[in-house]
Amino acid sequence: MFSRAMMEPMGKEYSPILLSALMLVSLVGAPSRLAAQDQSGAPSQTNPNKQEAPPDAGGPGGEVSPYAIPKRAETTPPPPAPEKPKKIEGMPNYSIKVDVPLVNVDVLVTTKDGQFIPGLKRENFRVLEDGVEQKVTNFNQSQAPITAVMLIEYASTNINYMYEALNAGYNFAATLRPEDWIAVVSYDMQEHILTDFTQDKHEVMGALDQLRIPGFSERNLFDAVYDTVDRLERLEGHKYVILISTGRDTFSKHNLDQVLKKLKNTQNITIYGVSVGRAFRERLDAMGAVGGVVTTDWLQADNQMNTFAHLTGGRAYFPRFDGELPEIFRDIGTDIRNQYTIAYQPSNTKLDGTYRKLKVEVVAPDGGPLKMKDQKGKDVKYVVYAREGYTARHEVE
Repeated sequence: MFSRAMMEPMGKEYSPILLSALMLVSLVGAPSRLAAQDQSGAPSQTNPNKQEAPPDAGGPGGEVSPYAIPKRAETTPPPPAPEKPKKIEGMPNYSIKVDVPLVNVDVLVTTKDGQFIPGLKRENFRVLEDGVEQKVTNFNQSQAPITAVMLIEYASTNINYMYEALNAGYNFAATLRPEDWIAVVSYDMQEHILTDFTQDKHEVMGALDQLRIPGFSERNLFDAVYDTVDRLERLEGHKYVILISTGRDTFSKHNLDQVLKKLKNTQNITIYGVSVGRAFRERLDAMGAVGGVVTTDWLQADNQMNTFAHLTGGRAYFPRFDGELPEIFRDIGTDIRNQYTIAYQPSNTKLDGTYRKLKVEVVAPDGGPLKMKDQKGKDVKYVVYAREGYTARHEVE
């Protein structure tokens, strides 16, 4: 299971000093110290001339919590407890809790060739839920670190696919920054967590170095995506899955409909798909070595990669040669770090488990289409990427 140990500084509680002990010290006039007790309650001997070590530092990076100074024993009695309010006749005996949902949508706006478009404002976005315009309450655009799982197909089906998958993994690892959190998972007929979340690029590279001898030829894509998303749901914040795969499934317990339902019920997880083996498939097709049934299977595989990405607000890439991989992963890194974040309270407040369709539009201040021009004054065509919808439901604690 993925985990990120978030350490927080903890304070200490001090037992109040007994009044009788204070009186005894003041009468004798000699230095004294209360005996510390162990868990069984028996006093332990302490050296009065030995200084106590400060408490252990807490928090990441060795930050030290402020010391809590014990209060003197109070001699004055505590104030009386407030009177219990009288029950009003006819008033029902229950409390009311109002649960107001908040929908967060990450939006990416790029040119047709994939270049991120910065500088857009809150008023440039229109959000429609089931065709009804929503009022944007929160808006932000900033560079953020990545929290992602690199999910890699590594099955003994074809050496070309395995080589491309491993090469893609190294290319993505090369784009990581020190503040990014990355886990590496491979799959064939089952998933293998090669490394849990880490910020050490060398550890990520070491995990990829383990991919040398595949264990099985089966490719359980649906199980791998389903289980990875299920684990990521337990982490806070927005997470990403970098899916490096042929897009084919041969042996999963889950089917495609179950995976799509899982993705529709999930928020704050975006999938970016990078297909492998396309160049090899096209070479076989050109030689006439691929029949109609196999071609249909590969088209379905590409469609599945596209669906996973578009349903969650990501993108899918289908490189034809290895030289495209560095630019692809630079694009993915730019997308992830520069997305706009929009939040709104839906006008339909019912948490009834229905699927709500989302549409995000980029508009001008007057509400019409936003026109963009490049440095030469030419019109720029742009694309808006956002998840296609969400399921309105109560959060399970």
